[in-house]
Amino acid sequence: MGIEENGVESVGLKSSKNKYRRMDSRDLVEFDVISEYEAPNFRKTATKKYVMASAVFASLNSVLLGYDVGVMSGAIIFIQEDLKISNVQIETVVGILSIISLLGSLAGGKTSDIIGRKWTMALAAMVFQIGALIMALAPNFGVLLTGRLFAGVGIGFGVMIAPVYIAEIAPAITRGSLTSFPEIFINFGILLGYISNYAFSGLPSHISWRIMLGVGILPSIFIVGALLIIPESPRWLVMQNRIDEAIVVLRKTIDNEEEVQEKLADIQQSAKYKPKAVWKEILYPTPSVRLMLISGCGIQIFQQISGIDTVVYYTPTIFKDAGMSSNTELLAATIAVGFTKTSFILIAIFFIDHLGRKPLLYVSTIGMTTCLLGLSLSLALLGHEPIGIKLAFLFVCGNVAFFSVGIGPICWVLSSEIFPLRLRAQASGLGAVGSRVSSGVISMSFLTVTETITVAGTFFVFAVISAVSVAFVYKCVPETRGKTLEEIEVMFDDDKLSGGETELADTASLVPKESNGA
Repeated sequence: MGIEENGVESVGLKSSKNKYRRMDSRDLVEFDVISEYEAPNFRKTATKKYVMASAVFASLNSVLLGYDVGVMSGAIIFIQEDLKISNVQIETVVGILSIISLLGSLAGGKTSDIIGRKWTMALAAMVFQIGALIMALAPNFGVLLTGRLFAGVGIGFGVMIAPVYIAEIAPAITRGSLTSFPEIFINFGILLGYISNYAFSGLPSHISWRIMLGVGILPSIFIVGALLIIPESPRWLVMQNRIDEAIVVLRKTIDNEEEVQEKLADIQQSAKYKPKAVWKEILYPTPSVRLMLISGCGIQIFQQISGIDTVVYYTPTIFKDAGMSSNTELLAATIAVGFTKTSFILIAIFFIDHLGRKPLLYVSTIGMTTCLLGLSLSLALLGHEPIGIKLAFLFVCGNVAFFSVGIGPICWVLSSEIFPLRLRAQASGLGAVGSRVSSGVISMSFLTVTETITVAGTFFVFAVISAVSVAFVYKCVPETRGKTLEEIEVMFDDDKLSGGETELADTASLVPKESNGA
């Protein structure tokens, strides 16, 4: 039971080259005292725990984004009162984070290829900490905006790299649910932000918002500790020609030795490409890469332009337009919205690898369209009436629930699945850029647009956009459930994908066969 391959013991995993021992050393060092009948089940349990823990730790960066989004919805009430800033300045403070995060997302692809996936996460946490500290101490609008810029860059790094990392360590059978973890943690962060708003709302206005923003530093402290535990991505290790280390990680994340060798061969094969510039291939894509970009980046953009961040950032504004008045009542209502958004993400996690990506996307986009239309009509026809307030609350909760069931987590899953290894980091970064820019534009213009066409009219526009997203899912998004990353790459043949979904069995016909005569 101790056969050596590439200098690494295959089952016992006791090689001195194992740099990633500390998480599961208790689990894996006992193989030699377990019977040969018990060992497979023992290893299966150990690898499942290891992958799960790695996915959880890698997702902690997403708490930062979620907390910032959630806390700002309430903090802006007190920031405006304390610093005496205008609605345009409020829009700028809220939306600039998403716009500037594109710098982090663009740089994140290249950075993660140079220093590795997990140390890119560390960089993200450090930059965000600087930004959060500056915001909490800001004496005026200019300094507050400077801190917001730092926080945006850090978040850009984090939202781009976490799904990529998880997709690269997760087995195909659980990749969908595990890659959804960042979205769970975003929602958890939003809920924490809402709770922070409510908890500190009783303090004087010049103190309350500073504490609300300053608390955002705490999650990044846990991130630093987590990064000392999780392994580096095996795909990145192969790209660096660190094959022995990649094998160690693969044996900790896959419970079957034969599958380990197959996966290693797949990664090595996909990593072999001509020395063609990655960005040149993205900017001048082949038909199959073009389809990947349309699918991956398109779903990211639709996630945001259907208005989810305006609902989260401006929940108090929406409820105030419906008829709620006191700050305490408004902030308490936002906690209920945050709890709903966080709870329903668990449904997606449970079903994403059972039902598939597209069924959940259909439920999500159709449900959001219905709720956005209902919110628009209730605000327009029943505003400031008791029934109107109740319906507005119901439709806001319904909108965030349907978002969390499908397009919220699945857009990150798809963008981390569909791109080939050579393009994955940069293309996923480009998708994150599309998402963040869309979020920023929508968030920075929301108050201005509502003054022009009313809050009800604005959400009617969002309902129309959401309806278009249903058609986009039908036409442009493939089903990737149960497929390996390498099989998904083959699946994006332009002739095959145009018909809709490609089944797993069809991928065999997409693999080019070598000709003996050539």
